Amino acid sequence: MPTIFTHPAVPLAIGFGLGKDIIPPRLMAAGVIASVTPDLDVIAFRLNIAYSSDWGHRGFTHSLAFAVVLAFLVALVAPWLKAKRITTFLFVLVSAASHGLLDMLTTGGLGVALLWPYASERMFLPWRVIVVSPLSLWEFLGLRGWRVIGSELLWVWLPAAIGFVIIAIATAGRRSGLTRGKR
Repeated sequence: MPTIFTHPAVPLAIGFGLGKDIIPPRLMAAGVIASVTPDLDVIAFRLNIAYSSDWGHRGFTHSLAFAVVLAFLVALVAPWLKAKRITTFLFVLVSAASHGLLDMLTTGGLGVALLWPYASERMFLPWRVIVVSPLSLWEFLGLRGWRVIGSELLWVWLPAAIGFVIIAIATAGRRSGLTRGKR
């Protein structure tokens, strides 16, 4: 899996790119939390739930269905987040769904149950370029951790930064009050 530091790259790039008028700070925080929430399933290891189980690591919490339910629940508190319900739903949906998709780009593990509950099959994307992060803190603090960070910078943070720039440029006119054809 990518590290807990990298899963927030997607909501941060989108949120900062769109600006705080569309993604207010509270909603940005909700998106960041949603991007790491699927990994709460690591508690399954402590509960002796098999990794390959639907309830194990990278199981149902990494599915698109889980992302939809989480986004719906967070959208219920959209007024507190100072955002529109549809904006909240879509932002949290993308933030949570990005977790499983990023995990599908990693070089290790059993894959992701992206289509749960319709299919329990664990999947990877054909292009697996992100070095999988070790679950052990001690392993992460060594050379292996540096390899993970390097691959995350190249394959997640760099594209996220490019995405941020594209979103920021595309929405700059709207944020400054300019519209197409008007001066």
